[in-house]
Amino acid sequence: MARPHEIASSRTGASRNNDGETVIASEAKQSGAVGSGAPVVAWPWLRLVLVGLGISVVPLDTAVNIAFPDITGSFGQPIAMIQWVVICYVLTHAGLMLAFGRVGDMWSHARVFRAGLAWSVLAFLLCASARSFGWLLFFRFLQGIGAGLIISCAPALVTSLYPETRRSHALGIFTLMFAVGSALGPLIGGTLVARWGWPGVFWFRAPIALTSLLFLRGLPQGAGGEQRFDIAGAALLASGLVGLLLAINALPRLRDGDYLALLLIPAASACLIAFVWWEGRASQPIVRVELFRRASFAIANLAATVMALVSFSVLLFAPYFLVRYTALPLPLAGAVLATGFVTMAAASPLAGAAIARLAAERIAPLGALLTGAGLFLIGSWQPDTAPLVMVLALGLHGLGLGFFQVAYMEIVIGASPVAQRGVVGSLAMLTRTIGTVTGAALLTLGFQAIQSGARGAGADDAQAFLTAFHTMFHTAGAGAAVIAVMVAWSARQRALR
Repeated sequence: MARPHEIASSRTGASRNNDGETVIASEAKQSGAVGSGAPVVAWPWLRLVLVGLGISVVPLDTAVNIAFPDITGSFGQPIAMIQWVVICYVLTHAGLMLAFGRVGDMWSHARVFRAGLAWSVLAFLLCASARSFGWLLFFRFLQGIGAGLIISCAPALVTSLYPETRRSHALGIFTLMFAVGSALGPLIGGTLVARWGWPGVFWFRAPIALTSLLFLRGLPQGAGGEQRFDIAGAALLASGLVGLLLAINALPRLRDGDYLALLLIPAASACLIAFVWWEGRASQPIVRVELFRRASFAIANLAATVMALVSFSVLLFAPYFLVRYTALPLPLAGAVLATGFVTMAAASPLAGAAIARLAAERIAPLGALLTGAGLFLIGSWQPDTAPLVMVLALGLHGLGLGFFQVAYMEIVIGASPVAQRGVVGSLAMLTRTIGTVTGAALLTLGFQAIQSGARGAGADDAQAFLTAFHTMFHTAGAGAAVIAVMVAWSARQRALR
C-alpha cells in the first residue's frame, strides 16, 4: 500500500484495505505542495471573481430567512415547523464538512468545489419546485450536501490562488466574499419573495452557481498519490456532530417537557469520543488530533466558536428591538441591521493587510476586543437611541468580527501543512456553524429566563424585554472581552517558548 507522499504517476482508482478504509488514488497534489506561488493564468482577477460567485451561493442562504412566513403560509404549517427548514440544511453541511475537506485534500480542492457547484444548481431548482413541505425538507438536505462541498474547500481554494506570502490577504478576500453574501441575502430575498414568492430565494442562486461552474478555469489541480479515505471516521464524525447540534437545538424545549436533548447528548458524546480514539489509530485520519494538542491551535478554535456564539446575539435579538421598540421604518431598520455585515466586509481586506505587517496573534485579540465593545454598546440601546449611535455600535461589532475572523483563519491554516488545508479550512467554517447553533439555543434560554424573572418582579412586557436585551448583550460583550484576553495570553505563551 502506497504512502501519502508516494507519487502515482498515472493510476487512479479505489481499493479497500484491511481496516475498512477506502483507498483513493488522487491525480494531483495541491498546488501549494509543489511551490509557494499560485499558478499563473490569464485574467487572475476574473478567476477570483468567479470563485467568489461560487462561494456566495452559500452565505446568500440568508435570503431564505425572509421567506419563512411565505413558506409556512404556502404549505399550511405552524411557525414552529420552520426550524426544520434550517435544521435539515445546517446539520447536513456541518456533519459532512470535514469529510469533504479531507476529500479535497486527496482529490483536489478545485474538483470538490466544482462538484459542489454542480450539485447545488440541481438542489436549488429542486427546492424551488417542491410541491410539499416534506419534499422541501428533503431538498434542503440535498442543498446542505452542496453547501458542504463548496465551503469545505473554499478557504483552501482561495489561499491556493495566492503565494504563501500573501495568504492573509487571500483570507481577507474570502471573509469579504462571505460577508457580502450574508449582507445581500435578505435584501435580495425580500425583493424576490414580493415578486415571485418563496421559490425565488432558491432558484435565483442556480444561475449564479452555474456561471461559476461553466466559466471558472485555471484552478490549481496538481499531484497525485494513493491515499485512504477514512470511512469509519467520517461516519463517527458525522453522527457525533449531527447528534450534538440536534441536542443543542432541543435544549430550549426541556422546559416544555421534551427530553430529546438528554438522550442525544450522551449518544453524540459517545460518537465523538469514538471518533477521537479511531483517528488516533488511523494511518490517514480525517483530522489529525495531534493538532489539538497544540494549545494555540485548540484555543484559537475554542475562541472562534465562542465568538460566533456571542455575535449571533445581534441577528437573534436586534431585529426584535429595531422593529418593536423603535420608530424606525422597516427599510431603515433593515439598513441599520446590515451595518455590521457591511463593516465586516470592508474590514476583512484591511485585516489581511494588517496581519501581513503585525501577525495574526496580535490582530485576533484586537478584533475580539472591538467585537466585545460593539456588543456592549448595543446592550446600552434605548427606544429613543439615535440611529447613528446604533450604526456606530453595529459598525464597531462588524469591524472587530472582520479582524478576528481573518486572524483566526490565518492562525489555524498557517499552523497546518498545505496538504491538510482542506480539512483545516473546513474546521474553520465548522466552528462558526457550531457557535451559531449553540448561540441560538443558549442565548434564547438565557433571554427567556431573564425576561421571565423581570416579569415576575412586576415589569411589563416592554420593560422585561429591554432588561433581557441589555443583560444578554452586556454578557456577550464581556464574553468577547474574555476571549480577547485568552487569545492574547495564548500568543504570549507561544512567544515565550
